[in-house]
This record gives sequence, C-alpha cells and structure tokens, in this order.
Amino acid sequence: MDKYPSQLLEKAVNEISRLPGIGRKTALRLSLHLLRQETATVDTLCNALYNLRHDVKYCSVCHNISDDDVCPICQDKRRDNTILCVVENVQDVMAIENTQQYAGLYHVLGGIISPMDGVGPSDLNIDSLVSRVEEGEVKEVILALSSTMEGDTTNFYLSRRLQKTGVKVTVIARGISVGNELEYTDEVTLGRSIINRTPI
Repeated sequence: MDKYPSQLLEKAVNEISRLPGIGRKTALRLSLHLLRQETATVDTLCNALYNLRHDVKYCSVCHNISDDDVCPICQDKRRDNTILCVVENVQDVMAIENTQQYAGLYHVLGGIISPMDGVGPSDLNIDSLVSRVEEGEVKEVILALSSTMEGDTTNFYLSRRLQKTGVKVTVIARGISVGNELEYTDEVTLGRSIINRTPI
C-alpha cells in the first residue's frame, strides 16, 4: 500500500483512480498537478464536473444528453423527422454527427441486449422507440448498432418489435469490421456505412 503524506491527497487519489482507464499512479500525478494549479482553476474544474452531474438532462424524446428537456437535434426543424437512427449510446450519436453524412433524428437505446451482463429488452429505451414509430411520422428506422453478437441480437429483436408497424427497417453497411464498436470506427467508414445501409 502506498504511503501518502496527506490523507486528503490519498482521498483524492482514491476517487480519481475509480475513473475508467486511470490507475493509482496516474491518479497521483493528476492529483499533484491539480495541487500545483491556481485555486480558481481547480474550482472551475470542480464546478464543471458538479454541473455536468447535476444539470445535464436526458432528452425526453430521443434520450440523448442535453442541457434542456429536448435536445438540439430533436428541436432542429432542418432535420429529416421521417428517418430515425437507433444507436447504443451518446458516444455513437457524436460519432455519426461527426461524419456529417446523416440528417435525420436519433434514438438512444442506452445499451444493447446482453444476457451475460444481465441486460434485457426491458432495461433499454425500446418501448419509447416503438411509440415514436407508431406515431406515424417515421418512415425508416436505421439500426446503427455495434457489429457484435449482442448488437446483432438487438438488431433482430428490434426488427421483430417494429415489424407490425410496417416501417422500413435497415442496418448500417458492414464496412465496419465484425466485433468493432461504433464509437471507435473512423468517420469516413462510419459515414459510408450510414449511406450504404441495407434492409434487415
């Protein structure tokens, strides 16, 4: 066990090392770096993190993160509201937006079906997706989920759930390697996968 000259430093290291991808050595480096900064700089960081956790909302329509009840994408009248792109998480929305190849709306599931991890359909934003499609404006649903076994399972489940609505259901083209997660795919490949989507 490492020895620290300050219990406050040790507490900071303990908390920072709980973040994904950050070990205790990195947490110590970050803590000491923050200790050397102006108090106002550290206060700004603390306030940003506090506001992130307390003030960021989830869009009541698509479940993307937002500063308001409805996110800017859902509010944008220039977007094509007849196309709905279903993604696993917020990072996937950001990845697709960065391609600048898609002008429709989104629906964030909040995960994918994974029995091994105890995630079933009822744990995801699937009922609200079906409700949006049943409202009648949506003509096509693009399933843009990771090319993994869990992603394919979720694609199959969603296509079955949406079958009765009569809406066109497509999947992104397999320019993305099987087993790859969407957020790590380069923008050109991801953009082409959206454009070259295929019926499921």
